Amino acid sequence: MGESYQLNVRLQPNETLRRIKEGMTQQSELLYEELNDIGDGRMIGTLIYERYYFRSRNQAALVIIVDNLQGVSNVRMIPAGASQGLILKMDWGAGQSFASIVEQILADEVLK
Repeated sequence: MGESYQLNVRLQPNETLRRIKEGMTQQSELLYEELNDIGDGRMIGTLIYERYYFRSRNQAALVIIVDNLQGVSNVRMIPAGASQGLILKMDWGAGQSFASIVEQILADEVLK
């Protein structure tokens, strides 16, 4: 299994997704989005982005899942597809770099 990153924020999932979409750079393409309201104020949403990295000479994807099913909004970021080889899966930091964009966008809302 690959690396993933997560953080908790003080925003509701719908607001968290809106902020991420507003803050993502023009170099990242939004491929997919959804938000499901499952009642009682609980929501789960997904964004999938793609971005080209010159360092790894490859497209990288970032799946972002936000939910408040445990009472606090949890943001999970799963980078994928940034490695060049089939055997040696090294992304040269592209996955962490992609996830750090989201962390920067939400920095003021992160719960310690």
